[in-house]
Amino acid sequence: MRRTASLVLLAFAVFFTALSPLMRFYAFPRLAKIPAGQYQDMVLEARPATLVDYGTMKAKKVPEVTIVQTLKGDVAASDRIERTAGRDVVVWDALSYVAGPDGKMVSEIPERYIFDAHSQEPVHATGEMVDGDPVHRAGIEFKWPFLTEKRDYVYFDAQTRTSAPIHYKGTRTFHGLPVYYFEQTIPWTRVPLPKKMPVKGITPQAVEKMGTTRWYSTKRMFWVEPVTGAPVNGEEIHKEELRGGDLLPGGGKVTAFAGHVKMRDDYVASTVALVKSQRTLVLLLTNYLPWGFLALGAALLALSLHLEARSRRPAGSGPAPQPSVSPA
Repeated sequence: MRRTASLVLLAFAVFFTALSPLMRFYAFPRLAKIPAGQYQDMVLEARPATLVDYGTMKAKKVPEVTIVQTLKGDVAASDRIERTAGRDVVVWDALSYVAGPDGKMVSEIPERYIFDAHSQEPVHATGEMVDGDPVHRAGIEFKWPFLTEKRDYVYFDAQTRTSAPIHYKGTRTFHGLPVYYFEQTIPWTRVPLPKKMPVKGITPQAVEKMGTTRWYSTKRMFWVEPVTGAPVNGEEIHKEELRGGDLLPGGGKVTAFAGHVKMRDDYVASTVALVKSQRTLVLLLTNYLPWGFLALGAALLALSLHLEARSRRPAGSGPAPQPSVSPA
């Protein structure tokens, strides 16, 4: 009976020991992915800020500028691209809507971002664009990979339509979470005018014909929870200028928008809460279950060997009887 129990325990020990690396290196890369139908919104603010007054073409201080960012998954487009790409794909329709203190639109930039659901690497397919312009992304955008590493990554900048390194700057603690801090600085670069202008009747083509150009620079900062790869906070020191042309006599320049953009506090709190819950699920696949299965396998092996050793003892074996001593 003990021999049978020992063999059963040995079989379970082998099973759980083999399951440990399979869970980490086979199941996790296939199970951990971004859902195709995800919807997310985020509100950021710059307080105070500088905006151009298109009536006078002069910069003015305003109490705040609000940026609303939305990400909406297109499930039908994901399914269509997956059939030819041969892998799990996510299609995000993103919109960055900037409003002045009066609530009126300052700029509106739509994007379509197509990427691998597991690795977050770009997938190039028809429809990939920024503000209607086809793009060919390199590197990540919006989200880092699962199990983010302490190294630099390539990050796509939607304004310039180019990719550049974003640098790892160290480990920090943010709202009780260990996070990796990243920075990217985009130097002054000429960028396209938005397709949708804030002044009715003015088009980017008309502005360009007048010889006026738009320039942009930013310092981008992210606090990334490394297990999920999700940014829990993001900030930008953002600057835009209009330069030269008939709109700015004398070939001058004017600040179109400048401000330190930060996530609103309530969105920081909700993002941290969401990431904490998702972090537990990822750790379940990468840490808790693999190490738990390995420990269980070792315990079952030890118990199996113990039962096997007891089963090999002769049935009558036991402590030798002590000789009795008769009284004198």
